[in-house]
Amino acid sequence: MSAELRTPHKKTLVGSVLTSGKMDKTVVVSIERLAKHPFYGKYVKRNVKYTAHDEKNECGSGDKVLIVETRPLSRTKRWRVKEILEKAK
Repeated sequence: MSAELRTPHKKTLVGSVLTSGKMDKTVVVSIERLAKHPFYGKYVKRNVKYTAHDEKNECGSGDKVLIVETRPLSRTKRWRVKEILEKAK
């Protein structure tokens, strides 16, 4: 057997910050995806909101961020902000 260490593959998502500054070290990130309607076949937008941990309180509303899955940090937080891809103008 090899003593090779494996790192678990964690989910990463790219989304935009909806609210910032309302909660300490927490931001709400909206993830938008396209899903095909089961009957009509048209692609429709679907949104999911996740609360993510922002350790340095550096995210602002409208920023594009990369979030990564992590252990449960609170009742609703299971995601952590890994990096800010684009600051809002």
